[in-house]
Amino acid sequence: MMDLHKFIFSPFSENTYIIWDNIKQDAAIIDPGCYNENEENQLDSFIVSNGLNIKYLINTHCHIDHIFGNAYVKKQYNPIFLIPELDLPLLKMGIEQAKMYGVELKPSPEPDEFLTENTVINLGDNSPKFLFTPGHTPGEYCIYFEKEKICITGDVLFFESIGRTDLWGGNFDTLISSIKNKLFTLTDDTIVYPGHGDKTSIGYEKENNPFINQ
Repeated sequence: MMDLHKFIFSPFSENTYIIWDNIKQDAAIIDPGCYNENEENQLDSFIVSNGLNIKYLINTHCHIDHIFGNAYVKKQYNPIFLIPELDLPLLKMGIEQAKMYGVELKPSPEPDEFLTENTVINLGDNSPKFLFTPGHTPGEYCIYFEKEKICITGDVLFFESIGRTDLWGGNFDTLISSIKNKLFTLTDDTIVYPGHGDKTSIGYEKENNPFINQ
């Protein structure tokens, strides 16, 4: 069985997730948005109190609010660090992104590996599928745990909304295609954990998302 915990971090109110196998306690940190020492301490306290082994650090995409904590997590826990290859320019532009928004960023380390739809990671006996879902950024991936019916969607799909497409590399038609052809093929009872805001479900968004049904 898998457990999941959400933190809301940074001035961008970004959802940072820890997901772990509750037998072996192997864990992944997804999109670490911890922006300051207080938020880093919140993350550490949770990890220590739950006895988690941080095996992976994953960026669904590399916009600044999803990479604030990369440097800290990599230094503190030395997990295997994975990002989408097509988002590598965004990762390297981290400092420039920070200047655009008037915030500070500890430069991210280089990734250890690039995500593909054939990437295999193991959290205990659980291995998610990586779904290539560009449109918000050129390279974004969603992370789908089929047995648990959990999908972490980054900034692709939100509760009654979708990711912005007016930023660098964004494309509205590509994003809609990703949602319809990758996410909406999942079962209706799949729970969606997005990069901002509240969780939702695939079935609910099929029926109620105004961007899909316009």
